Amino acid sequence: MKSDREATIYAAAADEPQADIFLADAASCETRPAPHYTASGVWLYRADSLELLTSLPCDRVDLIFADPPYFLSNGGITCKSGRMAIVDKGEWDQSRGYAEDHEFNMKWLGECRRILKPDGTIWVTGTYHNIYSIGYALHALGYRILNDIAWYKVNPPPNLSCRYFTHATETVLWAARSKKSKHKFHYETMKRMNDGKQMQSMWQITPPTSREKRYGKHPTQKPEALLERIILASTDEGDLVLDPFCGSGTTGVVCARRHRRFVGIDNDAAHLEVAARRIADELRADGGGA
Repeated sequence: MKSDREATIYAAAADEPQADIFLADAASCETRPAPHYTASGVWLYRADSLELLTSLPCDRVDLIFADPPYFLSNGGITCKSGRMAIVDKGEWDQSRGYAEDHEFNMKWLGECRRILKPDGTIWVTGTYHNIYSIGYALHALGYRILNDIAWYKVNPPPNLSCRYFTHATETVLWAARSKKSKHKFHYETMKRMNDGKQMQSMWQITPPTSREKRYGKHPTQKPEALLERIILASTDEGDLVLDPFCGSGTTGVVCARRHRRFVGIDNDAAHLEVAARRIADELRADGGGA
C-alpha cells in the first residue's frame, strides 16, 4: 500500500491515460506489461529488459542511453566509506563467463539497433569488465562508433590492494545506428558549455550528489550532469529517449527537465519507485506534474 507521499507522486499520471506509448504500432503489444508509472511524456516499465525490447516496434527511438550490467559482482572487493566491502550489486550483475556475457550484449544491442530510428544514436557506459565486449558487439552489429568518452570521476575510491592503478574513469561509447546515419550533434551547445572551446572527449564530472540519492541509493547510479551533457548533445526537445536499464531514473529526470519524452525499463520495483519519485519531482518543478 502506497504512503500519502507516494499517492501524491503517482497522481502525476492521473491526467494521462495509463497507455503504452508503443500500443498503436506494436503487433505484440498484448504480451507487454502496462506501464508501472506514466506522466507527461514519461513511461516506466517493470520488466526484463531483453524481453521487453523484443516487443518494441522498429525505427521508433531517437536516442538510447544504456548503463548495462558490468558483470562485477563475483566476489571482488571495493572501498565504501573508507572500508573494504564485497562487490555485490545483485544477481543481475554477476558474470556467467565471457561467452554468455557477450551473447547477452549482442542480443540487447541488436534489439536496440532495430528500435532506433535510422539517424538515431546510442550511448553505452562501461569499464574494462564489459566495454570491450560492448565495443566489439557494436561493430559486429553494424553500428558506427562516433566517440569513446572518458568520464573522469574526480574523487574515485582508493585501490585497497595497492597492486593496481586506482580506477578513476569509466568509458562511454557513442554510436550511430549505421554508417549512413546522419546523427544529431549540437556542437555549439557543447562549445558554450565548455567556455567557448570545443568539447573534448575527457569529461570531468563528479559522482551523484546526495540530493540525487534523496529517495534511495542505486549501486550503479550515474550523475545527472553526465546525462545532461549526453541528452543536450544528441537530442532535440520532444525526442524519444529509451533507457533499457534505467535503475533509479537519472535519464528520466534529465529528460523531464529538458522536455524529452522518456521510456525506462527496469526489473526492480524498488528502484522504479525511486525513479518515479525523482521524475515526479522534476515534472512538478517544471509545472508538468501534480
